[in-house]
Amino acid sequence: MAAPQVVGASIAELADGVRARKWKARELVESYLDRIARLDGKLGCYLLVDADGARRRADQVDATVAAGRDPGLLAGVPIGLKDIFVTRGLETTAGSKILRGFVPPYESTVSARLAAAGAIALGKLNMDEFAMGSSNENSAFKPVHNPWDLERVPGGSSGGSAASVAASLCAGSLGTDTGGSIRQPASLCGIAGMKPTYGRVSRYGVIAFASSLDHPGPFGRTVEDVATLLEVIAGHDPCDATSIPSPVGRYRQACAAGLAGMRVGVPEEYFQSGMDPEVEAAVRGAIDEIARVGAKLVPVSLPHTQYAVATYYLVCMAEASSNLARYDGVRYGHRTAEAASLDELYSKTRGEGFGAEPKLRIILGTYVLRSGYYEAYYGKALRVRRKIADDFRAVFGQCDVLATPTSPTAAFKLGERMADPLQMYLADIYTVAPALAGVPALSQCCGFTKGSLPIGLQIIGPPLGEEAVFRVAGEYQRRSDWHKRLPKDPS
Repeated sequence: MAAPQVVGASIAELADGVRARKWKARELVESYLDRIARLDGKLGCYLLVDADGARRRADQVDATVAAGRDPGLLAGVPIGLKDIFVTRGLETTAGSKILRGFVPPYESTVSARLAAAGAIALGKLNMDEFAMGSSNENSAFKPVHNPWDLERVPGGSSGGSAASVAASLCAGSLGTDTGGSIRQPASLCGIAGMKPTYGRVSRYGVIAFASSLDHPGPFGRTVEDVATLLEVIAGHDPCDATSIPSPVGRYRQACAAGLAGMRVGVPEEYFQSGMDPEVEAAVRGAIDEIARVGAKLVPVSLPHTQYAVATYYLVCMAEASSNLARYDGVRYGHRTAEAASLDELYSKTRGEGFGAEPKLRIILGTYVLRSGYYEAYYGKALRVRRKIADDFRAVFGQCDVLATPTSPTAAFKLGERMADPLQMYLADIYTVAPALAGVPALSQCCGFTKGSLPIGLQIIGPPLGEEAVFRVAGEYQRRSDWHKRLPKDPS
């Protein structure tokens, strides 16, 4: 029996090998656990490795194969879970000290669906605290390092999810995207990642940051890997009131459907001054290649894009203030050791448990929700959000998808933007508008800088237009080899 080669392997290759008995799921798990033990001390991707649980689940998959039964679409594929997905019996912290020691009594819908399809969770992945950040430097426990350059950030908030896939510490992973937290780290780490339509994937069991903006979604080395994972986790869930009761698309088939008749919009607002010239050149080159293989390019405009960052941060901070009020030291999570009154219990618990970024967002969110300020800030932001969504609705009457940069720059250095919150927030300038509109968007690698840092191309579709996104992304991937490049193992 040949030993599995896990570095750079796709999800389909690994699952097919298990089904064909070329290797066992237990062998896959051991290979990834070995890489985690050797390399993750330098990368910081994992907050918790569930080695015993992964081995036990791998043995169950191998027993299913040996008995001649179907092990599932993801047969024995080792995956990682952002530590924002609750996992029954396994500590879940959302990257925050306030939830240290919290062991959930139930399982998130998406992680349960992955397990039912035969996937094996290796552990919980590092993240910005409560998904608040664009660099994964806001984790309460440790930063994540970019596998392409250990002195640079992997992006955030799902930095551990992206870096672990890029470094082959898992075959695929799950993250969440509130304003770019899947697509931006996918771009900075040179892999594929997708934010589906809002409601396409259940939020049940996802620790809330901003409830109207949180989108669970997959990371993979290839576009097909992302499509495979999305087929498993998508679909209606009665446990989530925002879940869409629509059939799951044929995303894997869409990756090979070609571009005949496709119209690709190129919004002028996404190519403004301030973008790194190397990023612009790579993205425009990718768009030209898409046109060469059959798509029609259509110049379009999304006029309210200029208000997207301000609108996003008003909405997400207000919702964060509301959602994080539940962490009071009474029911679960951290509780201060001494408090003379209920007010002191609340203030000391939150002061000790929350990091700087959640405190900042709670304070600002509480301010904009105050009586007399609500309409001037939050109410106005909701009306502008509607205008942004209307822009997308109008433009998809002219084209099938949009093609844009994912991030205005490649990965920046650790610590470079921590003292300047505005510059950090502007890292999401191209990703927040699709999140506000709730439309699907995918990032994939479309080149590298002269310094060997990945550059991301973003494909945006209409609501429930994931198949159109996969058509374009899949065809571009077939015409390029950027996804085949791998970072060197850290020494």
